Amino acid sequence: MKMGLENRPILVTGAYGGIGAATVRLLRGEGADVIASGRNEEALLKLKTETGCRTLQFDLTSEEEVKTALQDVELYGVVNCGGFGGEIATPMDTDISVFDKVIDTNTRGTLLVTKYASRNMVNAGKGGSIVNISSQASLIGLAGHISYASSKGAVDAMTRVAALELGKYQIRVNAINPTVVMTPMSEWYWGQKEIGGPLIQAMPLSRWASEEDCAAPIVFLLSDNASMISGVCLPVDGGLTAV
Repeated sequence: MKMGLENRPILVTGAYGGIGAATVRLLRGEGADVIASGRNEEALLKLKTETGCRTLQFDLTSEEEVKTALQDVELYGVVNCGGFGGEIATPMDTDISVFDKVIDTNTRGTLLVTKYASRNMVNAGKGGSIVNISSQASLIGLAGHISYASSKGAVDAMTRVAALELGKYQIRVNAINPTVVMTPMSEWYWGQKEIGGPLIQAMPLSRWASEEDCAAPIVFLLSDNASMISGVCLPVDGGLTAV
């Protein structure tokens, strides 16, 4: 089933990460005009060579850089995928400087991109779709995730409010809330049997998500096939939050 995304300009932040890169590849396969963004120029150029996407380098924690980079950029869609995992810590021993960085990247960065991208989308008058990458950590309590869970809970709230505010312009705003994607970055923690084992046992599908498991619903939510869906935070978690 084609998604109706041919030639539509779609910005993907954090584009060279696991979920971001998988989303870029899937969108390019649908014929979308993908603008891959991030801070690492070398990683962006590698993705451009592989997929034929456009690139746009900026730091999503800098309002001036976001504003300048997105000025006059025509957009139909946005995937807010840039993020920072922070640390594993309890509320008693969390490093507030790390907490601030997590909030700065995951929450403030998502808002900054939404702020300037949505202005362009409204001015274009063609509607559109924004998909935020949240987490299962905003839906259930996960030990050690005080900073990350806080940032993603705010993203969920932002998603619902933005859906209300932008709906009159026919701009839909949704989020996905993935479970653990077992990448090298997450394996050091979730790969420990005593930590990851109980989560897998509680999950009805009993497996970790892949990058492609996350990219597919992102592309669906961007597409015309989801034209009546807005304000939703969609768990992509193997049924974990249904337990």
